[in-house]
Amino acid sequence: MPTALRDRTARIRTLARAALVAALLAGCVQEVPITGRKQLALVSAGQLQALSDRQYREILQQETLSTDARQTALLQRVGGRVSSAVERYFAERGLADRLSGYAWEFRLIESEEQNAFCMPGGKVAVYTGLLPITKDENGLAVVVSHEIAHAVAQHARERMSQALVLSGLGLALDRALADQGDKTRNIFRALYGAGAGLGVMLPHSRRQEAEADRLGLVFMAMAGYDPRGAVDLWQRMAAADQGPNVPVFLRTHPTDQARIAAIREDLPEALSYYRDAR
Repeated sequence: MPTALRDRTARIRTLARAALVAALLAGCVQEVPITGRKQLALVSAGQLQALSDRQYREILQQETLSTDARQTALLQRVGGRVSSAVERYFAERGLADRLSGYAWEFRLIESEEQNAFCMPGGKVAVYTGLLPITKDENGLAVVVSHEIAHAVAQHARERMSQALVLSGLGLALDRALADQGDKTRNIFRALYGAGAGLGVMLPHSRRQEAEADRLGLVFMAMAGYDPRGAVDLWQRMAAADQGPNVPVFLRTHPTDQARIAAIREDLPEALSYYRDAR
């Protein structure tokens, strides 16, 4: 085959592959509830939930659960109210299938670490070191709602989809997740960590953080908690950030006055749900 023809054929094949990838990616885009932002969703939600469940069990096996009955009951109460509000929100908008496979769990981990997370599928953990900052039930509701918002907005699914593509696994995601090779496991561990002190999500993008703040305000308001308490909570978080030992929660969830200002702007929307809840 002449060189010119061979080069032209190679270019056509490259363009065809690019067009195919673009078409596949276009079919793997969904909207984030409330904000309506488009996000990449190449990874199956069911597959990610299965990975999350195993990772959650691994973390719990390596951590110590709190034996404080009062604090544990408080987390269960807050988690139950917020998760019920989330389910109601999705059901009322015909999005109940987005929570398919969710089995809510709320565990309080005994540790000075100031952290909390929610994995896909509704697996929540709060570290006791965070409780002096949350202070009360409403403050805890801010944290739990924020973390649940990350999960139901499928931020981990979006980030893992991006990471798998960038890692060179491309669109062979089903096989990658099914085989769970070292590269896939490492990506997932990078998202959530494993072992003592590592039950932590890596930094979210500012866009995802803003979404989790906004969605969290709505969910806590629907659960009957005052969303205005979020301003006080994040101010306490900002104050904790000034100390010598920056809380893990803050290292993975950047906070500043701009964030608090954005929350204030989101409050009117959340308060409309709060009035309805009362």
